[in-house]
Amino acid sequence: MNNFKKIGLSALAGSLVAVSANAAEITMSGGASVAITSGDETGKSTYYQNDSITFKVSGETDGGLSITTSLELDGDASGGAGGDFDSQSLTIGHDTMGTVIFSAHGGSTVMGGFDDMMPTAYEESFALVTGNVVINGAGTGNDLWRYNSPELLPGLTAHVAYSSQNTTANANAYTDMGVKYTPDMVEGVTVGYAQGSVDEVPAANGTQVTGIDESTMFITYATGPITVGYQSSEADGPTATQDDESTSWAISYAVTDDLSVSYGEHTLDLGSSTSDQESEGFSASYTMGGTSIKAAFNETVSVGGVNGTDREGYEIALVFAF
Repeated sequence: MNNFKKIGLSALAGSLVAVSANAAEITMSGGASVAITSGDETGKSTYYQNDSITFKVSGETDGGLSITTSLELDGDASGGAGGDFDSQSLTIGHDTMGTVIFSAHGGSTVMGGFDDMMPTAYEESFALVTGNVVINGAGTGNDLWRYNSPELLPGLTAHVAYSSQNTTANANAYTDMGVKYTPDMVEGVTVGYAQGSVDEVPAANGTQVTGIDESTMFITYATGPITVGYQSSEADGPTATQDDESTSWAISYAVTDDLSVSYGEHTLDLGSSTSDQESEGFSASYTMGGTSIKAAFNETVSVGGVNGTDREGYEIALVFAF
């Protein structure tokens, strides 16, 4: 749903953003999809529909700051009546200082964005199967601050995210950071590293326990229509049962400008289990104009580290972008 057709309008920014700006541009984009999916071959297949419209208001201040506020109106994916407001964010950018994003809802931490960087035509190899466990991508996307640097060196960017939540049920602060590097001297290579930690997690009796630290590193290489990648992640907790490691690799091939296929594998070593969770998956995507047909077929051995719990999952989706 990335190739959305934008409708541009002109409006005064004074009534739309909390800073002084000369003029603002209003854009609207959207998409819809319907899919059939199943996370376990012993269960029934289900259908679901996604539809959303994203409104953005963008402008520039006299001081050279670019301001964008974004609001997504999303259909109710749970099948109930009506819909609701989903992702909400305010982005403040500067050409030489980078970008600061505050996400009231639906933001992405650095680890969340780096959780799986493997090339794929549709879904990750560990997705779709009921009960599958992943160890990275921690943190919340709500009430989230994130900073994305400009290029510190040619091809090198840095990223930092922070969120803090306080309720009667829990109180925690999550911080992560990462870097991504695309060296000029090796065409087609991208490498990245990120790490994050939960500062405080209250136990049920009110005492504090140590959070879990996570990290991930990846490398991808693209040459012509082929892209390959490898990624390694780990989580370190206060006990041996919370020390987990995962590795994954994948390859994608652009058969034509419209058709892409991919294959990937993911292995998770859970500290709480003697059996590794091993997943593999095949994805394909065909696009014609604003319409795409996408499919993924995945299989996992020892789901959740439970020996003998083997499941298959699939999803076939018809996607419209407008």
